[in-house]
Amino acid sequence: MESTHQRILGRGLEIVSERGLAGVSLGGLAERAELSKSGLFAHFRSKEELQIELLRAAEEALRREVVSPAMEAPKGLPRLRALVGRWLGWASRSGLPGGCPLYGAAFELDDAEGPVRDYLAESQEEWSGMLRGLVGDAVALGHLREDLDAAQFVWQLNGIYLSHHLSQRLMRDPEADTRARAAFEALIASSLPSRPEIGKE
Repeated sequence: MESTHQRILGRGLEIVSERGLAGVSLGGLAERAELSKSGLFAHFRSKEELQIELLRAAEEALRREVVSPAMEAPKGLPRLRALVGRWLGWASRSGLPGGCPLYGAAFELDDAEGPVRDYLAESQEEWSGMLRGLVGDAVALGHLREDLDAAQFVWQLNGIYLSHHLSQRLMRDPEADTRARAAFEALIASSLPSRPEIGKE
Protein backbone atom coordinates (compact mmCIF):
# COMPACT_ATOMS: atom_id res chain seq x y z
CA MET A 1 0.00 0.00 0.00
CA GLU A 2 1.30 3.46 -0.94
CA SER A 3 2.42 5.52 2.06
CA THR A 4 1.61 9.20 2.41
CA HIS A 5 5.28 10.03 1.82
CA GLN A 6 5.32 7.97 -1.38
CA ARG A 7 2.09 9.60 -2.54
CA ILE A 8 3.55 13.07 -2.05
CA LEU A 9 6.67 12.18 -4.03
CA GLY A 10 4.67 10.46 -6.76
CA ARG A 11 2.36 13.45 -7.27
CA GLY A 12 5.32 15.82 -7.00
CA LEU A 13 7.23 13.89 -9.65
CA GLU A 14 4.27 14.24 -12.00
CA ILE A 15 4.42 18.02 -11.55
CA VAL A 16 8.20 18.10 -12.06
CA SER A 17 7.80 16.10 -15.26
CA GLU A 18 5.21 18.57 -16.56
CA ARG A 19 6.45 21.93 -15.22
CA GLY A 20 9.90 21.45 -13.72
CA LEU A 21 11.06 21.87 -10.13
CA ALA A 22 10.02 25.52 -10.11
CA GLY A 23 6.48 24.43 -10.89
CA VAL A 24 6.17 22.52 -7.60
CA SER A 25 4.41 24.82 -5.17
CA LEU A 26 3.66 23.55 -1.69
CA GLY A 27 0.01 24.47 -2.05
CA GLY A 28 -0.36 22.82 -5.46
CA LEU A 29 1.42 19.68 -4.31
CA ALA A 30 -0.67 19.46 -1.15
CA GLU A 31 -3.83 19.70 -3.24
CA ARG A 32 -2.69 17.04 -5.73
CA ALA A 33 -1.59 14.72 -2.91
CA GLU A 34 -4.92 15.37 -1.10
CA LEU A 35 -3.22 16.78 1.97
CA SER A 36 -3.31 20.00 3.93
CA LYS A 37 -0.25 22.26 3.79
CA SER A 38 0.49 21.40 7.40
CA GLY A 39 0.28 17.71 6.50
CA LEU A 40 2.81 18.29 3.74
CA PHE A 41 5.16 20.21 6.05
CA ALA A 42 5.14 17.23 8.42
CA HIS A 43 7.11 15.30 5.78
CA PHE A 44 9.55 17.95 4.52
CA ARG A 45 11.34 20.64 6.52
CA SER A 46 11.97 22.93 3.54
CA LYS A 47 11.32 23.35 -0.17
CA GLU A 48 14.97 22.46 -0.87
CA GLU A 49 14.57 19.18 1.01
CA LEU A 50 11.43 18.44 -1.00
CA GLN A 51 13.21 19.18 -4.29
CA ILE A 52 16.10 16.87 -3.43
CA GLU A 53 13.68 14.13 -2.42
CA LEU A 54 11.89 14.57 -5.77
CA LEU A 55 15.19 14.19 -7.61
CA ARG A 56 15.90 11.02 -5.60
CA ALA A 57 12.45 9.71 -6.56
CA ALA A 58 13.22 10.42 -10.22
CA GLU A 59 16.51 8.51 -9.91
CA GLU A 60 14.69 5.55 -8.40
CA ALA A 61 12.16 5.58 -11.26
CA LEU A 62 15.04 5.69 -13.74
CA ARG A 63 16.74 2.72 -12.08
CA ARG A 64 13.48 0.76 -12.04
CA GLU A 65 12.47 1.50 -15.64
CA VAL A 66 15.89 1.65 -17.34
CA VAL A 67 18.87 0.34 -15.40
CA SER A 68 17.55 -2.81 -13.72
CA PRO A 69 15.98 -4.31 -16.88
CA ALA A 70 19.03 -3.38 -18.98
CA MET A 71 21.37 -5.18 -16.58
CA GLU A 72 19.64 -8.45 -17.50
CA ALA A 73 21.10 -8.19 -21.02
CA PRO A 74 24.48 -9.82 -21.74
CA LYS A 75 27.46 -7.74 -20.66
CA GLY A 76 29.11 -5.44 -23.19
CA LEU A 77 27.49 -3.91 -26.25
CA PRO A 78 24.15 -5.78 -25.83
CA ARG A 79 23.78 -4.30 -22.34
CA LEU A 80 24.72 -0.80 -23.53
CA ARG A 81 22.19 -1.04 -26.37
CA ALA A 82 19.51 -2.30 -23.97
CA LEU A 83 20.10 0.59 -21.59
CA VAL A 84 20.01 3.27 -24.28
CA GLY A 85 16.91 1.69 -25.82
CA ARG A 86 15.10 1.92 -22.50
CA TRP A 87 16.58 5.33 -21.60
CA LEU A 88 15.05 7.12 -24.59
CA GLY A 89 11.52 8.10 -23.65
CA TRP A 90 11.64 6.33 -20.27
CA ALA A 91 9.58 8.95 -18.43
CA SER A 92 6.35 8.36 -20.35
CA ARG A 93 6.69 4.60 -19.86
CA SER A 94 6.99 5.24 -16.12
CA GLY A 95 3.62 7.00 -16.08
CA LEU A 96 5.07 10.51 -15.93
CA PRO A 97 3.02 12.90 -18.07
CA GLY A 98 5.94 15.04 -19.23
CA GLY A 99 9.61 14.52 -20.01
CA CYS A 100 12.60 13.32 -18.00
CA PRO A 101 12.50 15.14 -14.63
CA LEU A 102 16.27 14.91 -14.19
CA TYR A 103 17.20 16.51 -17.50
CA GLY A 104 14.39 19.03 -17.16
CA ALA A 105 15.84 20.02 -13.77
CA ALA A 106 19.32 20.28 -15.32
CA PHE A 107 18.09 23.06 -17.62
CA GLU A 108 16.53 24.87 -14.66
CA LEU A 109 19.48 24.59 -12.30
CA ASP A 110 22.49 25.09 -14.58
CA ASP A 111 22.97 28.70 -13.44
CA ALA A 112 21.76 28.19 -9.86
CA GLU A 113 23.78 27.69 -6.69
CA GLY A 114 22.98 25.65 -3.63
CA PRO A 115 22.38 22.12 -2.40
CA VAL A 116 19.74 21.16 -5.00
CA ARG A 117 22.06 22.00 -7.90
CA ASP A 118 24.97 20.30 -6.12
CA TYR A 119 22.89 17.16 -5.64
CA LEU A 120 21.83 17.04 -9.28
CA ALA A 121 25.38 17.67 -10.56
CA GLU A 122 26.69 14.79 -8.42
CA SER A 123 23.84 12.57 -9.63
CA GLN A 124 24.62 13.35 -13.26
CA GLU A 125 28.30 12.57 -12.73
CA GLU A 126 27.37 9.20 -11.19
CA TRP A 127 25.12 8.47 -14.18
CA SER A 128 27.89 9.34 -16.63
CA GLY A 129 30.27 7.19 -14.61
CA MET A 130 27.92 4.22 -14.93
CA LEU A 131 27.70 4.79 -18.70
CA ARG A 132 31.51 4.96 -18.93
CA GLY A 133 31.64 1.65 -17.08
CA LEU A 134 29.30 0.02 -19.60
CA VAL A 135 31.38 1.38 -22.48
CA GLY A 136 34.54 0.09 -20.77
CA ASP A 137 32.98 -3.38 -20.49
CA ALA A 138 32.18 -3.33 -24.21
CA VAL A 139 35.78 -2.35 -24.97
CA ALA A 140 37.19 -5.07 -22.69
CA LEU A 141 35.03 -7.69 -24.43
CA GLY A 142 36.18 -6.57 -27.86
CA HIS A 143 32.75 -5.23 -28.86
CA LEU A 144 34.13 -1.70 -29.22
CA ARG A 145 37.61 -0.68 -30.33
CA GLU A 146 40.46 -0.85 -27.87
CA ASP A 147 41.53 2.79 -28.22
CA LEU A 148 38.00 4.19 -27.73
CA ASP A 149 37.78 7.27 -25.50
CA ALA A 150 34.93 6.21 -23.20
CA ALA A 151 34.49 9.71 -21.76
CA GLN A 152 34.07 11.18 -25.25
CA PHE A 153 31.64 8.41 -26.21
CA VAL A 154 29.49 9.15 -23.16
CA TRP A 155 29.68 12.91 -23.84
CA GLN A 156 28.27 12.28 -27.32
CA LEU A 157 25.69 9.85 -25.96
CA ASN A 158 24.47 12.47 -23.49
CA GLY A 159 24.26 14.88 -26.41
CA ILE A 160 22.00 12.45 -28.27
CA TYR A 161 19.77 12.14 -25.22
CA LEU A 162 19.54 15.91 -24.77
CA SER A 163 18.71 16.36 -28.46
CA HIS A 164 16.01 13.71 -28.12
CA HIS A 165 14.60 15.46 -25.05
CA LEU A 166 14.47 18.83 -26.85
CA SER A 167 13.09 17.37 -30.06
CA GLN A 168 10.41 15.35 -28.30
CA ARG A 169 9.34 17.85 -25.65
CA LEU A 170 9.76 21.30 -27.24
CA MET A 171 9.55 20.55 -30.95
CA ARG A 172 7.10 17.63 -30.57
CA ASP A 173 8.89 15.93 -33.43
CA PRO A 174 7.30 12.53 -34.20
CA GLU A 175 10.67 11.42 -35.58
CA ALA A 176 12.51 12.08 -32.31
CA ASP A 177 12.87 8.40 -31.35
CA THR A 178 13.91 7.34 -34.85
CA ARG A 179 16.52 10.07 -35.17
CA ALA A 180 17.95 9.44 -31.70
CA ARG A 181 18.29 5.72 -32.37
CA ALA A 182 19.93 6.41 -35.74
CA ALA A 183 22.39 8.79 -34.05
CA PHE A 184 23.22 6.17 -31.42
CA GLU A 185 23.80 3.48 -34.04
CA ALA A 186 26.07 5.88 -35.95
CA LEU A 187 28.05 6.45 -32.74
CA ILE A 188 28.34 2.68 -32.27
CA ALA A 189 29.41 2.18 -35.89
CA SER A 190 32.19 4.75 -35.49
CA SER A 191 33.38 2.94 -32.36
CA LEU A 192 33.56 -0.64 -33.60
CA PRO A 193 36.91 -2.44 -33.87
CA SER A 194 38.52 -2.15 -37.29
CA ARG A 195 38.24 -5.29 -39.38
CA PRO A 196 41.24 -6.55 -41.32
CA GLU A 197 40.86 -6.35 -45.06
CA ILE A 198 40.03 -9.63 -46.76
CA GLY A 199 43.22 -11.24 -48.02
CA LYS A 200 45.43 -8.95 -45.97
CA GLU A 201 48.31 -10.83 -44.38
